[in-house]
Amino acid sequence: MKKIIALFLSMAMLLSLVSFASAETKEEMTLKIMLPDFYSDSDWVSLEDGNPILQAIYDATGVKMDITWVPDSGYGEMTSLTLADPTNMPEVMVMQGPRDAITIDSARAGAFWDLTDLIPQYEYLAQGPESTYDNIAVDGRIYGIFRARAYARAGIYYRNDYAAQVGWDKVPTTVEEFKEMCMAMAGIENTYVINMCKYVAGTIGIATVMNGAPFQYGVDAEGKIYPAFEDPKFQEGLDFLRDLYAAGGIDPNFMTIESGSWNDAERSNPPKALMRLDCLDNGYRYQEWLEANMGADPENPVVTLLTALPDKDGNIQIWPQNTGASGEIVITKAVSEEKLPKVLEFLNYLNSAEGQTLINCGIEGKTYWIHEDGWRYTYPEGEQENSAQYDNYTHNVLHSLNQIGMNVNGDLTPSTAQTGLRAVYNQNLIDNAKYVISNPCLTLDSETNVLMGTTLATDVEDAQVQYIAGKLDLAGLQAAYQEWHDMGGDMILEEYQAAYDAQE
Repeated sequence: MKKIIALFLSMAMLLSLVSFASAETKEEMTLKIMLPDFYSDSDWVSLEDGNPILQAIYDATGVKMDITWVPDSGYGEMTSLTLADPTNMPEVMVMQGPRDAITIDSARAGAFWDLTDLIPQYEYLAQGPESTYDNIAVDGRIYGIFRARAYARAGIYYRNDYAAQVGWDKVPTTVEEFKEMCMAMAGIENTYVINMCKYVAGTIGIATVMNGAPFQYGVDAEGKIYPAFEDPKFQEGLDFLRDLYAAGGIDPNFMTIESGSWNDAERSNPPKALMRLDCLDNGYRYQEWLEANMGADPENPVVTLLTALPDKDGNIQIWPQNTGASGEIVITKAVSEEKLPKVLEFLNYLNSAEGQTLINCGIEGKTYWIHEDGWRYTYPEGEQENSAQYDNYTHNVLHSLNQIGMNVNGDLTPSTAQTGLRAVYNQNLIDNAKYVISNPCLTLDSETNVLMGTTLATDVEDAQVQYIAGKLDLAGLQAAYQEWHDMGGDMILEEYQAAYDAQE
């Protein structure tokens, strides 16, 4: 792989991005950054080793990015350990959960700079919607720059050509029809139906919410708050996954699959998995991959995007993959007050069209190309048979730099080709935002949740995984729920209830 890197680094030395101001005119600054890594099996190329993207960022800003990469699967744990040791704190880091316990507790403890009054002073940061900034607020104050995400993004995508093999040549129009199709597809040999990995929150969330369950917490007819997992419709959604697992429709080793390898079961020939409950933009990317690598017909997509399905009562609900944000970028107190404006200026730059393009796409002629019709693509024309080499290079020099991306002012990167399926996805974001439900306790305060909520939620999720895999029966699952109540859940409910009642 090192040889591949050297080959490509010597191939295209001329940067073709928009011209930058010389770094000589800017005050040099090294910035220690911690980011989640989705390509931990790739050989990251540092600035010193000749990474052209980091060089372009340095040329534009004078900032040398000193990045610590942490595998995504262990990022939450490393976040806790890092924030507990102020002697070795990164200056800028991703907080994956804008309102999880560690983020709220750390903000209140003074680990991050309060940016509430500073954000309006920076052109691009100030363009972020006030409502989304409010969603990441702690006690009404803003401690980070949110990482923008499309709201109605979650859903299902599946291989319609394989569904047709078992008699499902029509698109399901209800949740019940969808479940029937899944059970029928479980009979296809040498494949799994739903592609699952260690990241189970999305799969469980989509399966239960579309079934009619609330998200994280519900409010009953009497105004009482309760955990979503105690809703009967949540249990029905969980039972569906358990039944599908028992029928051979889910890989029994799914908990050993890292999120960075999630695509592998789909992007093989033949595919090992036929469906995913996830972000729908991965669905159109899958179709485009099939077109580029398997000769799929763009006029007749073999991938179907499925969302906004009515449940048994005729109601439509979509799982909120995010709150308009997927975590946030925080500036820790490892940054001095004198350095703070320079760091904010750098983050502001990363939200410009130039900055967004660098960290999301890379450099034209190296990690992407522009077609004569104006759209972006990922390797030169006529190089399809060598696409894997270009992908390897991109993963090494671009790696997971998009994790520091915020896009608070929208996506300003060069557009990719608008295939039919991509157009369907874009229209879905517009049409189905009204069906996305929210957590009624998102902005309510609970000290116990700040202290224990993440741990308690993880324990419940672990029990649900064991239930899906048939290693825990219903009684065992309910015992885990009772333990949640006993170990702090009841206190969380009391505190949320008090805050909920106070706002009425």
